[in-house]
Amino acid sequence: MNQRLQSAPSNLPVLTVLRKSDPQLCGIVLAGGEGKRLRSFVYLLRGDLLPKQYVSFVGTRSMLTHTLQRAERLISPERVYTVVNQQHLLFPEVRQQLSARASDTVLVQPENKQSGAGVLLPLIHLYKRYPNAIVAVFPADQFAMEDDLLMKYVRLANAIVRKQPSKLVLLGIRPEGEEPGYGYIVPRNHFKNDGWGSLEISRLVEKPGLDEISDLLRRGALWNTMMMVFKAANFLDWVSDLMPAVSQRFQKIYDAIGTANETEILREVYSQLEPINFSTDLLEPFIRYHPKGVVSLPLDDVMWSDWGTESRVLNILRRMGNASRLNGLPSLLREPMTPIARRETETPGHSETNYETRAVCETVQRNLIYTA
Repeated sequence: MNQRLQSAPSNLPVLTVLRKSDPQLCGIVLAGGEGKRLRSFVYLLRGDLLPKQYVSFVGTRSMLTHTLQRAERLISPERVYTVVNQQHLLFPEVRQQLSARASDTVLVQPENKQSGAGVLLPLIHLYKRYPNAIVAVFPADQFAMEDDLLMKYVRLANAIVRKQPSKLVLLGIRPEGEEPGYGYIVPRNHFKNDGWGSLEISRLVEKPGLDEISDLLRRGALWNTMMMVFKAANFLDWVSDLMPAVSQRFQKIYDAIGTANETEILREVYSQLEPINFSTDLLEPFIRYHPKGVVSLPLDDVMWSDWGTESRVLNILRRMGNASRLNGLPSLLREPMTPIARRETETPGHSETNYETRAVCETVQRNLIYTA
């Protein structure tokens, strides 16, 4: 699985004519999260605990559907893989949203082992089918307004990796302000790029305090979108070098793909697997041991938000003038949840209660809707 493949040809295609059917480019859509920080808000809007990536906040398309359609602007649908969790399939909406996907492109994790496993499981599947693949990764719980422009940046990242297969290109957003809930990409020198517009990375900082953010912004730090492009074979080599035990476990799954005991092996491996955070357990060691191997590509003029809290959702809807179109809006003034339901939506380290969420929503209604 981790055998290094031959480098891509040195002749680089012109970006404007890079075809959607580029045989090397595949996609991974990460939909394996539980959306715990947004559960109380989703419950108020819908009356259930549907993970946020499957929720249609405005209109009829869910965040997952938006992300899949965004990826398919550049990548053919049969090469876009989606990872979900077994528990998600208990919701009819999830089964409906996945029903149109080719079954071999939907990978179901027995349980959530965090973002690292969420990338590795679909990666080994697409690598088995497309061993020369370049892979673009898209989290399914993010908002992006300028899809065409965003995918032009993904196209550019793909061109960089085709030319330099040892690179992992991490897409970053120039911050609009101080946001302590985001991860930050700190460049080595934000005034010097490599001619492609990409920057070498000094380190990643996860959810810094407000006192640290000012210094990060002065150093030209970017918001970390967790969208990235890399060569599958090279990435798997890195995992094998830095986390050999993890690589061996996923090698076992890889060997079982297409066999009669594939499901059994998958469950066995996941039962023994420790959670793997993609940023702290994979990306940060990559940057330390391969300092020139991970670069960041800044995205300009793209409205982007990680919808991890209701305040981010409402802020974007307000900026777009769509706050009054929020699905489930009438339910925001209903009676609070029962204590049992409230406990189910709260998570350790997240002090916001359902009552506080209602207060936020009521304020938004007064300020953005009734005064419109």
